[in-house]
Amino acid sequence: MPKMSKVQFVKLQKKHKTDAAIGEALGVTRQAVHQLRKKLGIESSAADNSGRNAAIIQAYGAGMSGTAIAKKFGLSISQTYRVINALKDKAKRAAKKAEAKAAKPAKKAAKKASPAKKKVGKKKKKS
Repeated sequence: MPKMSKVQFVKLQKKHKTDAAIGEALGVTRQAVHQLRKKLGIESSAADNSGRNAAIIQAYGAGMSGTAIAKKFGLSISQTYRVINALKDKAKRAAKKAEAKAAKPAKKAAKKASPAKKKVGKKKKKS
């Protein structure tokens, strides 16, 4: 891997976007580019895709197929579904957390309303 300054690497990143594309241009592996990027303290250009991901979810919600979305955004089909499923899972976890939080006060109220139960232990056998 040729020696490279941070400025040079950022220029390459703007031109080629991904570690794999940069590696191909330099004749090295994607992993070598990743290691250099980390050593230089540079974030991946794909690190902040929240806007793109929101647009993918919106298109999917509007009934667009995963294949069509992948073509529109220049992603693989598997990456497109990875984004969709990750955001679906995040929404499910948030709903489950809200549900549990809402159920907590109801459980406390039910516990207070029910009479206290007596603890019953095992009877000892007489010899």
